[in-house]
Amino acid sequence: MAAPETLHVRNIVLVGQDGAGKTSLAEAMLYISGQTPRMGTTHDGKSFMDYDAEEIKRKFTMSTSIAPIPYKDYKINLLDTSGHPDFIGDTLATMQAAEMAMFVIDAVAGPQVMTDKLWREAEGMRLSRSVFINHIDRENANFDVIMAALHARFGSRLGAVTIPMGVDKDFKGVIDVLRMKARYFEGETERVEEIPAEYAAAAEAAREKLCDLVAEADEDLMMKYLDGDEQLTQEELESLFDKAIAQELFIPVFVGSTIIKQGIQGLMEDICTYFPHPTAHGAFRLADGGEIRVTKGDQQAAGFVFKTLSDPYVGRLSFVKVFSGTFAPGVELVNARTRKKERLGHVCIMKGKETIDVKGAMAGDIIVVPKLADTRTGDTLSHTGDIAIDPLPLPIPQYPVAIEAANKKEEDKLGTFLARVAENDPTVRIERREETHQTVITAMGEAQVETILHRLKDQADVEAVLVPVRIPYRETIRATAEAQGRHKKQTGGAGQFGDCWLRLEPNPGAGYEFVDAIKGGVIPGGLIPAVDKGVQEAMTEGFLAGYPMVDIKCTVYDGSYHSVDSNEMAFKTAARIGFRAACEQAKPVLLEPMADMSIAVGEEYAGAVMGDISTRRGRIIGTDSNDAGETIILVRVPYAEVVTYTKDLRSISRGSGSYSIELNGYEQAPHDVQDRLVKAYQEKRAAGN
Repeated sequence: MAAPETLHVRNIVLVGQDGAGKTSLAEAMLYISGQTPRMGTTHDGKSFMDYDAEEIKRKFTMSTSIAPIPYKDYKINLLDTSGHPDFIGDTLATMQAAEMAMFVIDAVAGPQVMTDKLWREAEGMRLSRSVFINHIDRENANFDVIMAALHARFGSRLGAVTIPMGVDKDFKGVIDVLRMKARYFEGETERVEEIPAEYAAAAEAAREKLCDLVAEADEDLMMKYLDGDEQLTQEELESLFDKAIAQELFIPVFVGSTIIKQGIQGLMEDICTYFPHPTAHGAFRLADGGEIRVTKGDQQAAGFVFKTLSDPYVGRLSFVKVFSGTFAPGVELVNARTRKKERLGHVCIMKGKETIDVKGAMAGDIIVVPKLADTRTGDTLSHTGDIAIDPLPLPIPQYPVAIEAANKKEEDKLGTFLARVAENDPTVRIERREETHQTVITAMGEAQVETILHRLKDQADVEAVLVPVRIPYRETIRATAEAQGRHKKQTGGAGQFGDCWLRLEPNPGAGYEFVDAIKGGVIPGGLIPAVDKGVQEAMTEGFLAGYPMVDIKCTVYDGSYHSVDSNEMAFKTAARIGFRAACEQAKPVLLEPMADMSIAVGEEYAGAVMGDISTRRGRIIGTDSNDAGETIILVRVPYAEVVTYTKDLRSISRGSGSYSIELNGYEQAPHDVQDRLVKAYQEKRAAGN
């Protein structure tokens, strides 16, 4: 496929709820344009777009795939994205590479949670929007009801460009309101005829609405139209169409059925004729505060990596939106982040899983470059390296799980694979928590974690298991106590002797403090640091349940020594003994980490969320609202109670809620929590673990 001229490229990102038919829309367009020999579907596992083993098994899209479609002398890059909340980061990153977001809506279910979320994101990006109402041939489909729901949620700027002739089992084709023709797809081709008499009134009403919406794009034509002297001519209407879309005065709505391919060919024509080309898109923000637009012509080559993918056969693939110049094999570019040069060995386009070499790509196009050594998602490549696009802020993952290799000998392979996952997907974070001795994956949700596990097995041949994340509890004391630590060991030769008296006091918020109050040299000064060290080691081990101790002031005020047998090891041991003896009397308690949360939900779910937080021993600090009309609930709650709150909030809010969480301080744990953890610790020690 030759690199098209910039103005003849159309980059369309397909977004919306899972199951609405985004992938089948791409499949239908591939088939109609002659790019595939058959119409694949997600449900039969034979989709060209959903080719990953996990996607085939789960029957939904998890990662962006591309369908480059030549149509007449245009190229449509269809970017098929996931509608699952766990993979929303990949979807949002892909939306940056498009000029138009097409929301695919099921004609029975209507707009759902992910539709709302992604619509708000597209608005924030100033991304042009359109709608395709799919499955109009399904039982209980209702075009008028869906249009009413769309208007209620997204405003009156939406207008039908095509309307159905019949619905449910009576659906037989669409009316092209713009051209006032009836379109029927039969067999392998589309037939265009005059509108049947029974649909004439509906077509006229839809056209009048269309004229109302697009007339605002030209002040002179709008005044003529509003005066009512005459209707917009066909030429005037078509001349206003792309302007109205670009000015966000009008959001076109199309209807059809992807499975039987009705309404698809006319949609492709309108995409090429009226949808925005790359240079018409808004400016992209640069890291230095400036802006950049797609520019055609003889400019320096520059492109933005919006996605990276590790292919088990090809290696790393970088998905690039070209902003200026030409990307071609052999070109050497500089990565703005690393300042290192990257040579383009190949320039490819992808059709599903198929990688096809091309001679080059002009500004506005989307390509794939394999085997870039040190280029990641969010990087910018250019001749000078001076251009750095500021990536869109992505959702912060909030779902942590700990992972271990089933075979300890494979821990290194596990670490290497997880590091590559984190490089490719900015919504996955990998960290080694030394305090709890765990490797923790923080992801968007269960499905994303399960996918990582399966790919770990398939691509790295490593079996791994998930274990609960260990909560970083702390211990401290609530009273002052004194005790002696005495260590004496005689083994025939030189022995060990250490003797110290310790006073422990609570030191709230001030951490650990050690005081040397020895007088008269009863413990030589050179051995005092050993006492300090022994106390700190004992605090690290904990007293109640094996958790580190904090906020303690320890004073060594008396003791004795032996001129031959006393040494550093003896006094470290004595200090540990004395510390534990004093702890028994100092009212030791367990501290639990606390979390400050901001939970955003629709007003109808706010009561249920507040009730749920109360059952988790949380406190409601206050409420607020945001620009999306959601209720913001501010809470303080024990972290252990909400460590996996992602799946619980989704259940309560039917997938619409979101939250942020931050660990902030410790509070004393209730007696039942302390007793449970102490009992578990004692059982573990008794078992020799």
